[in-house]
Amino acid sequence: MRPEYEPHRDRRERILAELATRGGGVLVLPTAPEVVRNRDTHYPYRHDSHFYYLTGFTEPEAALVLLAGRGRKRARRILFCRRRDPEREIWDGYRFGPAAARDRFGFDAAWPIDELDRRLPALIEDQPALYTLLGRDPAWDARVMRWLERVRDRARSGVRAPERLVEARASIDALRLVKDADEIGRMRQAAAISAAAHRRAMRATRPGLYEYAIEAELIHEFRRQGADAPAYPPIVAGGGNACILHYVDNRARLEAGQLLLVDAGAEYMSYAGDITRTWPVSGRFSGPQREVYEIVLAAQAAALDAVRPGEPWNAFHDAAVRVLTRGMVDLGLLAGEVDGLIESGAYKRFYMHRTGHWLGLDVHDAGEYKQDGAWRRLEPGMTLTVEPGLYIRAGEGVPEALAGIGVRIEDDVLVTPVGHEVLSAAAPKTVTAIEEEMRAGMEGSPAHA
Repeated sequence: MRPEYEPHRDRRERILAELATRGGGVLVLPTAPEVVRNRDTHYPYRHDSHFYYLTGFTEPEAALVLLAGRGRKRARRILFCRRRDPEREIWDGYRFGPAAARDRFGFDAAWPIDELDRRLPALIEDQPALYTLLGRDPAWDARVMRWLERVRDRARSGVRAPERLVEARASIDALRLVKDADEIGRMRQAAAISAAAHRRAMRATRPGLYEYAIEAELIHEFRRQGADAPAYPPIVAGGGNACILHYVDNRARLEAGQLLLVDAGAEYMSYAGDITRTWPVSGRFSGPQREVYEIVLAAQAAALDAVRPGEPWNAFHDAAVRVLTRGMVDLGLLAGEVDGLIESGAYKRFYMHRTGHWLGLDVHDAGEYKQDGAWRRLEPGMTLTVEPGLYIRAGEGVPEALAGIGVRIEDDVLVTPVGHEVLSAAAPKTVTAIEEEMRAGMEGSPAHA
């Protein structure tokens, strides 16, 4: 097995140990299917995150089988994957094939994927439980039921089907929630590439360009620095478009005097970066824009102060909401006492989303936010975003100078034993740093510097 796949082996062993503590069983996990975009063209392939977490294997048409040891039976780790096919490899590229995949990725055995349906019933017979992902893909659910029925059909020969069919997502999610050293290294690089792309985009911004031109700068830097792809469709939202939370049209013309909100992150070795910055199209914040921006920046600072081990998940959101609500009162957007405005939810007119989410293999990563009805407490190794914002749509009670201003500031954050580390700190964030970055671009410095 190659050393780079040892973290995946270690994760498999942790899952097998958990299955053993539950009395044994077998885990069967497929990767993502290929999806047709139109006619004979497929969407770019992306493996399933749970499957990849445990295998490191990125080819389509693959499945993982883990059998926990019981009594004299040893644990087994089996990969199903595509056969070598010289003809298809001419068209589509190299395939590992079962023999090479077994050795490279550290499995006890690897078999052709076209043998999965034939072999699975024998692998699950006499097992106390079958763990898999349920409810996501009806075709996969039906396939699992066919395996169970085939084992049940042999009951008179003394074979027993698993008594329990168990959703496996929670067990894998719990492992994925706390990152190991390999994952943290990849996330550092994803954040670094994402930050460089934001700097490039700041330097390239000019009135008269279109949002898609800035999107192109981001993607150029992602790929130039070795990222797999964008981790999600970039949001490049000029002016009032910034008040549309999931705006991805990216076709409007950028006008002098507007703000530009950019939410974009690179995926590096399957791990996501996720950064939002907001900057002035003309290179300098106006007075009202700066007022709003500084409130959001202060809210993020308050939220970051609450990101440390032992704090409940909701603490940093509550900290941001308090600063933002105070700011809404100061701007004349709301009237009343801060506590009452928070209790009534009045602040949600201008701040309607949560202040962060888990981050990792998925941009909205695996893991529950509550345990037994209480907010989960942060632990070292958890990674998350911290992303307060203000979105001031024109309407009753909104001062004209503030109408159409949308600001969000988002960073990627690692919980450390003593507090936190902002992985994306290289992306300019203060008013001064942003204006200096943009001035450098307007004075002719290379966009990729």
